[in-house]
Amino acid sequence: MATDLPEYYFRIRDNGAIVFRVDAENRHRRIEMDQIAVINLNRGDYKPHGDRQLSAADEAAITRWMQDRKALLTRRDVDDILRTVDHLNLTATWVQSRATPEELEEITDVLLLAMHDLRTILVRKKAERLTSG
Repeated sequence: MATDLPEYYFRIRDNGAIVFRVDAENRHRRIEMDQIAVINLNRGDYKPHGDRQLSAADEAAITRWMQDRKALLTRRDVDDILRTVDHLNLTATWVQSRATPEELEEITDVLLLAMHDLRTILVRKKAERLTSG
């Protein structure tokens, strides 16, 4: 089992992760996780835990994890937006075919305001891209 475990474990937090070094080759034959660092993805940095000195291997693993995590979060953001497009299409079908007048009264204003806000931003960003490119 010990050979199957990664050398590091990253416990995800809202803005990054806590980094642990995994040790399964100890005299107690238990899995031990020793906290070695804290990552802040918002700032793009990490700090050793306590008085710990990180090795070059530790820093390389942390840097690699940060790059991979940022790429994953970016892919998820795009996927979420594409799902929103699907939901808008499903909403249009619902409004056209199944919504009751009471349901439409409940959602129309908030949905129109959200769509107007989004449209305004999209048009502005498109204009910026066209004028700068």
